[in-house]
Amino acid sequence: QVQLVESGGGLVQAGGSLRLSCAASGRTFSSYLMGWFLQAPGKEREFVAAISWSGAYTYYADSVKGRFTISRDNVRNTVYLQMNSLKPEDTAVYYCAADRDLSTAYYDEPKKYDVWGQGTQVTVSS
Repeated sequence: QVQLVESGGGLVQAGGSLRLSCAASGRTFSSYLMGWFLQAPGKEREFVAAISWSGAYTYYADSVKGRFTISRDNVRNTVYLQMNSLKPEDTAVYYCAADRDLSTAYYDEPKKYDVWGQGTQVTVSS
């Protein structure tokens, strides 16, 4: 079972950029579907982006398409979320998640994922 640790969050002005990283421990990282979710105060956890085990397939929420890019490095056991053109409404805690199922079905549903990181705060000021 992998363990996940996110980093890279912080405070940024609107229009700025941040890159989140999620470092995974465990020998089977390369076989996991990986996802990023966000959770704003008082709201449900929302899908942001996902990437298949090989990196060949990526998926995005409509709200971040064209602004965010998910990628992974299976040698470094790390998944990234490059966030550009940030908006105040992007403010949330961002979570990295892993799913052992090779299928990418239901990639946008939190319940699909087996392992979660502790989250990293992203704050975008206007």
